[in-house]
Amino acid sequence: MQNSVDRGADDDRDRETGAEPKYLVKTVARAAELLEVLAACGPGAGLSVTEVAQRSGVSKSAAFGLLQTLRHYGLVADEGEGMNRRYRLGMALARLGDRAQAQVSLRDVARPVLRELTAATGMASRVAVPQDGHAVIIDQVDAGGGLRLDLRMGARELPHCTGIGKALLAAMPDTEARELIARTGLPRRTSRTITDEATLFSHLADIRATGYALDDEEDADGIFCIGSVVRDHRDRCVGAISITGLKLDLPGWRFRELGLQVRDFADRVSQSLGHDTAGATPESRTAATAGS
Repeated sequence: MQNSVDRGADDDRDRETGAEPKYLVKTVARAAELLEVLAACGPGAGLSVTEVAQRSGVSKSAAFGLLQTLRHYGLVADEGEGMNRRYRLGMALARLGDRAQAQVSLRDVARPVLRELTAATGMASRVAVPQDGHAVIIDQVDAGGGLRLDLRMGARELPHCTGIGKALLAAMPDTEARELIARTGLPRRTSRTITDEATLFSHLADIRATGYALDDEEDADGIFCIGSVVRDHRDRCVGAISITGLKLDLPGWRFRELGLQVRDFADRVSQSLGHDTAGATPESRTAATAGS
C-alpha cells in the first residue's frame, strides 16, 4: 500500500505536469469546479441551473444534484422559484474562509519563499509585521558564505529609512502615514536618510508605483535593503519581506532588478494567503493604496 508521503509526492508531480491526480474523486472535483463557476459570475442575480450546467460542462441533472447537495451544507444559496431560481455562493464559504485564514501563519507561509529568495539573490531575507508604527522582524534566512550581517529576530525597523519599513509605510493611505510619522519622527541615521516630510511622501508615491521600497544606505552606511508588502485575501497589508546586502559598487539597474524579484516573491506569499495578485499592475497597486 502506498504511504501518504508517496501519495503527496505523486500529487505534486501531477500538479506540475497537469496530469489528473491518481486519487481524484470526480464528484468532489465537479463540485469544486461548480463553485469556481459561481465565483466567476461576480455580484448580481446569480446563475440558473442551465447556465451552471453549460459553464461547468456537466448535464443539467448533474448540475442540479450538485447544487442541491452544496446548498444543504450552506456552500451554495438560491433565490427565486421555478425558472427564475438563481444560485450563488453560500455564506458557509465565508465562515470556512475565515477559519482557513486563522489557521495560516505568515511566518510559516513566508519561510520557504524566503529560502528561495535568498538562494536566488544570494542575500539575507526577512519577513516583518507592522506593530506600533515599526516593522518587527518575525523570521529571517541568512545568506551563505563567510559574510554575515547583524540582522536580529524581533528587531524593530524604523518606517522612514529601512526598505521593509518604507514598504509598510507606503501601503498606508497618506493620512495614516502622516499620523505615524508625527509619532515616530524622521531621525537621521546616516547622511542619506530622508528627514524632510515632503521628500519622504514623494518617495512613498514612487514605492507605490513600483511595488518595492529601496533603503539605499539610509539606515546604515554601506548597507542596502529592498522590501515589498504582503497582502491577505481581503487586500490588507499584513507584513512585508525584504533582502539586505552590502552596497559595494552595485549599479543602479541591479537595484531595480532585485526590487522586481522581491516584489514577485512577496506576491507569491500574498497568493498563499489568498490574495488575488493576477493582473496586478503598478497603477492598480497605487489605486488600491489610495483607496484603502
